Amino acid sequence: MNVYLSATLRGFFGRQAVLVAPENTIRKTLSWLTDEYPDAKKILYKEDGALRSFIRIYVGEKDRTSTSHWDEEISEGEELLLLPAIAGGAPVEEKITGSIIPEDRRKSVTINDTEIERFENHLLLREIGVKGQKRIKAARVVVAGAGALGSPVIQYLAAAGVGTIKVVDFDDVALKNLQNQVIHTNRDLKRPKVASVKDKVRNINRDIDLEAENVKLEVDNIVSEIDGYDLVIDCTDNYKARYLINDACVHCGIPLVSGTIYQYEGRVGIYNLNGGPCFRCQFPEPPEQGLVPTCAEGGAISPLPGIIGSIQANEALKLIIGIGEHLDGKLLTFDSLNLRTSVLKVKKNLDCPICGTHPTINGVEDFDYEEFCGLKEEEEEIPVEGFTPGELAKRIENGDSITIVDVREPHERAILRFPHAIVIPIGQLARRKNELNPEQDTIFVCKEGKRSILAINTLREAGYMGPMYNLKGGIDAMKDIIFSNEGAWL
Repeated sequence: MNVYLSATLRGFFGRQAVLVAPENTIRKTLSWLTDEYPDAKKILYKEDGALRSFIRIYVGEKDRTSTSHWDEEISEGEELLLLPAIAGGAPVEEKITGSIIPEDRRKSVTINDTEIERFENHLLLREIGVKGQKRIKAARVVVAGAGALGSPVIQYLAAAGVGTIKVVDFDDVALKNLQNQVIHTNRDLKRPKVASVKDKVRNINRDIDLEAENVKLEVDNIVSEIDGYDLVIDCTDNYKARYLINDACVHCGIPLVSGTIYQYEGRVGIYNLNGGPCFRCQFPEPPEQGLVPTCAEGGAISPLPGIIGSIQANEALKLIIGIGEHLDGKLLTFDSLNLRTSVLKVKKNLDCPICGTHPTINGVEDFDYEEFCGLKEEEEEIPVEGFTPGELAKRIENGDSITIVDVREPHERAILRFPHAIVIPIGQLARRKNELNPEQDTIFVCKEGKRSILAINTLREAGYMGPMYNLKGGIDAMKDIIFSNEGAWL
């Protein structure tokens, strides 16, 4: 049986995308996988032996995560998919024909001669026509994030004539953004992303009402930012925002089009549509901080967000117009490296803590997202000490006896590396702790200084007693440091 591994898991399975398992049940296959790849046990299972809640198991298109399916015999030719959360809809297969735009608002909208000429290609489509275009003009959409995914989403919605687009982002344009955030250019460097977006949308269609919100979505503002809008499109790149947006959409009764990317893999789903599943129905909890990298940490090939963002925009327009088959109750996955596309079913979880029959989360304001997403240190947890890039550079220049442990992925180490660093993936740290010298300082490095904290805490749990330090800000913060022998380590 072929076992297909999502991109975020492949580092624990020898970078393999597909493995051939000599088994015919889920339970036997999982046992074979962890026997062949012992480091995978940490990513798949909790300490008590239960499957981690952010891992879903599919056989074909069917969700078989529940242990009640693990001993069922899998037919020859079917494929098993292990799908973790990367940073919807009703479980029915019939086509949805109702628009999310109220009819009275559609009727109040007019289309002038200029718009008839501009949107001629839409008006020629039988499924859209004048009524559909009026619904598009009447629509009010929130786009959360003006980065890689937000770039195609915003531009296509504006080009299609969506009447009101609110873009929420708190970040400024950086040089590294230009590789795949195609709405921004060199002229926008160091400007707020929403200011750059406003200029681009004005050039696409001056009749669009573009609301640019240069704020960070938090518990105290998320509801006010999305309430009263018809649709939210999640283009963010972190788990806190993803769960925060999901919960706010459930609270406000707004459908959500969610997109995620990682390296060569992308996903699109529709959540909270007509009482359908929300994001938590599929992934009740996020992975522990640092266990699964975000797209910002793991990178993404340039065209991937264009592909996934375009699908998000397409799904949004279908919901607005009220045509076609949607991704509600489904999750589309796209692997651009292996040319693989799947549409997986997502079931409504009656025990979901926010949209189930007996919800325990009654609003976004009373839920600690920092703690939920593993971003808050426990009070009893020993603080992780660290060196600044300058302090580490000084110790390297002085020739101090230190050990540098690099926990990054192999492709990341090709960008910037220390020649004498020990390379140990996080999943191998516990069993390889004897390779470290407890008599000298050990500094752990990763891309942004987050996974290295997880590495230190992992070794503490494994009983390692030597002095351990984190490189604050990671390799990203080290880029401007100049060494006298710089060419030897860059």
